[in-house]
Amino acid sequence: MSSIRVFEAAARLNSFTRAAEELGMTQAAVSWQIKALETKLGISLFRRLPREVRPTEPGERLSRAATEAMTLLRRAFAEVTETDQGVLTITTLTTLATQWLAPRLGAFQLANPGLAVRLDTSPHIVDLARSNVDVALRSGSGDWPGTEAALLMPSVFVPLCSPALCATLKLTTPADLLDAPRVGDEKEWAAWFASAGVSTPTTPATQLRADIQGLEVAAALGGQGVALGSPILFAREIAAGLLTRPFAHTVTLSNGYWIAWPEDRRRSPKIARFRDWLLAEAAADPAIAAG
Repeated sequence: MSSIRVFEAAARLNSFTRAAEELGMTQAAVSWQIKALETKLGISLFRRLPREVRPTEPGERLSRAATEAMTLLRRAFAEVTETDQGVLTITTLTTLATQWLAPRLGAFQLANPGLAVRLDTSPHIVDLARSNVDVALRSGSGDWPGTEAALLMPSVFVPLCSPALCATLKLTTPADLLDAPRVGDEKEWAAWFASAGVSTPTTPATQLRADIQGLEVAAALGGQGVALGSPILFAREIAAGLLTRPFAHTVTLSNGYWIAWPEDRRRSPKIARFRDWLLAEAAADPAIAAG
């Protein structure tokens, strides 16, 4: 086990020296442990380069397995000792976080005063099986390797604009939106038009596109155009009269928004508490019930 622990660090860091620093050993001790493991297995695990080491092909295979095993062991020890139970780390989509999750988190933290919540809204998909992130809120199929998932809400979209722009455009039928200033991805708009029975031109007509749904709807709030947005995530703005739905017709653009967690940590107390609370919040949301 000692040799495997040393090998995993060296392969992950591509350096005997950095592995020694991480493990609190000397570089010579790391080199000796690797050599002993190579002798025992009868294969070379690393290519020794001038400034670094790189795993050989069998070393790569063993490295992946060793990293997974060490991750599982670290998590198991953390759960047994509850050393990581004071912080819940969530990775989530930005618009889902700002429009739906953040306004509700206060209630969760009041009910769980000993648990601090950290939100990560980076656009990169985090590998839950190999990270310290506890829970992910994602859009997609709900089928991700190494995870379990539960559906939170459907991924439905509807045209949204300011009441003033709606009055100016005099929108009466979905086809009227073909000549309206539109915000967002043209393929998504094409999907909405098709579901509404409207033929679309081959030339794109959207005037603004952003990587984040919230930014596109913010442009609609400012009267810059009509955006496709979730009537669930922007239910407060619709109810307050800041946004209007010129047409009730919606289009589904993915299999929904999900809460996902590592399958090997399904019994973690903090994950279970947050999962149960979040699913109850979704079940009680009238905007989700309305679809």
